[in-house]
Amino acid sequence: MTKYVALLRGVNVGGHRRVPMADLRRTLTDSGYTEVRTLLQSGNVVFEAAEQPTADLVAAIEVLLAAEFGFAVDVMVRSGAELRAMVAANPLEVREPAKFAVAFLSPAADVGVLAGIDPDDYAPDELRVGERELYMYFPDGLGKARLTPILARKLRDTTTVRNWNTVTKLLAMVE
Repeated sequence: MTKYVALLRGVNVGGHRRVPMADLRRTLTDSGYTEVRTLLQSGNVVFEAAEQPTADLVAAIEVLLAAEFGFAVDVMVRSGAELRAMVAANPLEVREPAKFAVAFLSPAADVGVLAGIDPDDYAPDELRVGERELYMYFPDGLGKARLTPILARKLRDTTTVRNWNTVTKLLAMVE
């Protein structure tokens, strides 16, 4: 069995698209996933399954969630090994974990659209492109970030963001 992390995009934000974590755990467990645990209320799930391509897990979980909750939920999945490698590959210094974030990219994300963005357009925020993620630092906090609106326009609905504290807690759960 392999440990995986599923990251749900845009659930439980402002009382909309409610996905109770107990119901999420039950839905995944009833579908054959094991050792299902959640972190926070924002749709972070660690589970075990037979080793398989993460794209297959994404498709299966998205179908399950739509059937259970009545709306589409975008899901990004990383194996424990992929999450570990992503943390190790971080190219930026983590000065303040609460102001440091990772945008997990779906397979549909085209990071090529970021090539034309001038770093001065979003300074003092910092951005580095990883393999299937974006590493970001917001020295003035996420609420004052200049980078996130730019990314939202360029990448559309192909990312879900977690702060570094959450990323490292998820990594500890898969270890």
